[in-house]
Amino acid sequence: MLVSHESPIAILEESKSYNDYDYALVHLFETQPDYLNFFKRSLAAGREVLLDNSIFELGKAFDPSKYIDYASDLDPTFLIVPDVLEDAKATMSSWNTFHLNYKLSDYTNASTIGVVQGETYQDIVDCYKFMSDNADYIAISFDYSWYNKIAYSKRPGRLGHLDRYCSGRSHLINRLVDDGVWDNTKPHHLLGASLAREFKAYIPIANELNIRSLDTSNPVVAGLLGFRYMAREGLNHKPSQLLADSIAADVNEDQMEDIIFNTSEFKKIIGRYK
Repeated sequence: MLVSHESPIAILEESKSYNDYDYALVHLFETQPDYLNFFKRSLAAGREVLLDNSIFELGKAFDPSKYIDYASDLDPTFLIVPDVLEDAKATMSSWNTFHLNYKLSDYTNASTIGVVQGETYQDIVDCYKFMSDNADYIAISFDYSWYNKIAYSKRPGRLGHLDRYCSGRSHLINRLVDDGVWDNTKPHHLLGASLAREFKAYIPIANELNIRSLDTSNPVVAGLLGFRYMAREGLNHKPSQLLADSIAADVNEDQMEDIIFNTSEFKKIIGRYK
């Protein structure tokens, strides 16, 4: 699985040492020209760049008309077509509207990523099948509320939610496989994470199921806040701070050491390092 950990502008160049590809949050382009220019340089150097519509950070997808303008300017490797959180019908409608309004080949050479959304298992299945038929790449989110209905945790409150998100996505993937829904002819992306240890579940199945990539800022945010991963486990909690809110932060030597440590441990969690 290819990995990208979103990082502050101050260490974007250094992030190439721990990232397999570069992950761009489009809403930051409006206020951070150095951020946009990094991804332009990255593409010129032959690296893959994924352009996210910033729905997790904004609560709704970035304005489509501005999004397509930035996609045209950047010409990323992949772009996430605007989706609607936990709403399968609205996400499929958003996909159709986006493609109706914009002939992508007139703007960019990017391949399309379709995010699966839904409140119920059937919603998720319907949206998955739609993306399988239409998208080049299929993305599965880490935090569907449905996970709270099918997964269990002994821990109370927010920690319990983290546990259920951690096991819920792997349960969903296994169920989609068992039900004959999963399309392993399409590459898949795992969007975000609650707890890093989730990804251990995909080591034996990633190649077979074509789980090609994932993104999570967790090891970087943890390092910025002075938390170090436990060996091959990560953290038992998740800092609530968004990486996007620290995009312009300075990074001192101690923080950088913690980030390098955490990103290295993350590679061990997914079976990349012994």
